[in-house]
Amino acid sequence: MKALLCRTLTGIDDLKVEEVADPQAGAGEVVIDVKAAGVNFPDVLLVQGKYQFKAPLPFAPGFELAGTVKSIGAGVTNFKPGDAAVAIVSHGAFAQQAIVRADRAAKLPANIDLEAAAAMLFTYGTSIHALRDRGELKAGETLLVLGAAGGVGLSAVEIGKLMGARVIAAASSPEKLAVCRAHGADEGIDYSKEDLRERIKALTNGKGVDVVCDPVGGDYTEAAVRSLAWKGRLLVIGFTAGDIPKIPMNLPLLKGCSIVGVFLGGQLEREPAQAAANVRQLVEWLAAGKIKPHIYKRYSLEKGVEALRDVAERRVQGKALVIPG
Repeated sequence: MKALLCRTLTGIDDLKVEEVADPQAGAGEVVIDVKAAGVNFPDVLLVQGKYQFKAPLPFAPGFELAGTVKSIGAGVTNFKPGDAAVAIVSHGAFAQQAIVRADRAAKLPANIDLEAAAAMLFTYGTSIHALRDRGELKAGETLLVLGAAGGVGLSAVEIGKLMGARVIAAASSPEKLAVCRAHGADEGIDYSKEDLRERIKALTNGKGVDVVCDPVGGDYTEAAVRSLAWKGRLLVIGFTAGDIPKIPMNLPLLKGCSIVGVFLGGQLEREPAQAAANVRQLVEWLAAGKIKPHIYKRYSLEKGVEALRDVAERRVQGKALVIPG
């Protein structure tokens, strides 16, 4: 089979498509013929050696995929060859076949588009964990989403609306905000031109927002914390801006607010039952048309480097997909 391989942790440009041996399912594993794989910012960090863990070299990046089960290993009872499935993996999705832990995969109903499913699990999984489990977002509250046109941001816009919140999307261009509004955002802030804090004050009559979904970091995080309402929650999801912000700790004191970490990988390891329940909810919403992943562009395996570069340089609105085919 073919795979986009990382042999040195020197970044995107050194990845190459190579022929490798077909994977064999071990105990508790399945092999999936990959129809599509989602591209995410942590993939960029993984091939640079900057992610929370390091995959053993050589490896194919890619954290999420959808496809058809090819074979099953010993002890697997929840899948059979031919089943449609979606899965999160530690690496390996940018390949024609991938080994997946059976407990990290979910069976899909026949009516679900596999490309849409491949665009869902990592970003929507992060957002449902952030908003429901960590942020405890309530109907009627106001949610601010930073980087709202990105994969995590756009999924947070949709899930926030499903949970009954008023959603304010913040992004860096009118075109990105138009995508956010098409996915349910009530208000938009173009923070390349508008002052984030002043616009939030205007949109909330000075009250501030109840929850901030922050996959961006950098300069906007402190402004978002200062814009929280009493007992607000800042959800720390990632740092696509590059810089990890340092927050003056008098702000949580004065606002009675919480700064809450969100790490999907940690939940998968430590709270597998809750993670599985979240996946079932996402599959139900996708099947019912209540969430609609926005696919920015499809890339061949040979164009996988281009896909990662587009994500790294923040050109992608919604999700990019690698189609190994």
